[in-house]
Amino acid sequence: MTGKNSVVGVDLGGTNIRAGRVKEGRIEKIIEVLTPDNPQTAQETIDKLINTIQAAFTEDIQAIGIGVPSVVDRKKGIVYNVVNIPHWDEIPLKEILEKHFAVPVCVDNDANCFALGERCYGAGMDFENFVGLTLGTGLGGGIIQQGNLLDDANCGSGEFGMIPYKDQILEYYCSGSFFQNIYQVNGKEMYRRAQNGDPYALEAYEQLGYHIAQAIQIVMYTLDPEMIILGGSVAAAHPYFEDWMWHHLKQFAYPKSVERLQIRFSKLQNSGILGAAAIALSKSN
Repeated sequence: MTGKNSVVGVDLGGTNIRAGRVKEGRIEKIIEVLTPDNPQTAQETIDKLINTIQAAFTEDIQAIGIGVPSVVDRKKGIVYNVVNIPHWDEIPLKEILEKHFAVPVCVDNDANCFALGERCYGAGMDFENFVGLTLGTGLGGGIIQQGNLLDDANCGSGEFGMIPYKDQILEYYCSGSFFQNIYQVNGKEMYRRAQNGDPYALEAYEQLGYHIAQAIQIVMYTLDPEMIILGGSVAAAHPYFEDWMWHHLKQFAYPKSVERLQIRFSKLQNSGILGAAAIALSKSN
């Protein structure tokens, strides 16, 4: 990539806004700020987003890609009901950003950006059909089929965390929020305790492994992928739940499918930014 083949990839979340200037598959600069935690209007967060992108923007930027935790009208670039960002019920994000920066803008789901980042630059480079699961504050998924991001109707495929499960939804038990929800201990503290060999924490991770196995079985029954890539903050703690996850996958009705399935843990830094950049490049070239 030369000339104006630099793009800005943006990972917008309820906690942080991260924008990276990307060229030739490498991030040249990252800007990270806190997302307004109690904004009075939608415009407060929009302004913060614009300022963050501006700090990474240069003359050679040809496009902007942005991942958001919501469903998206990809064609119009409208985001709906953004999780954990107040007042973002219907935001014409593409129109707003294109008017300000005068370059094409592509908007997609953040878990989709994670999956595409892994496809282009990470563990999914050699796989045509896989699912990327983000285990963070919530549980999201991106689906790669025949080498490409699934082109669905509302950008909502892979929202496995929203599936009803037990007395709640799947992400209540299958994300970093699990520890706070069930044990009243935040994820960072539980991880620290597990590192110190705390039996209570180790038992909590055993239970997490069970729930992650249930999520993986849902993915297998619905999509039957070659591979599943687990990313996000919780995936970094996989030594404490991975064995239990595989143990409970033995419950799957088709043992040969489990035998063939590959599960990998993301090693790609900033996959959300890179995936958003890849979306921008694919649409602007």
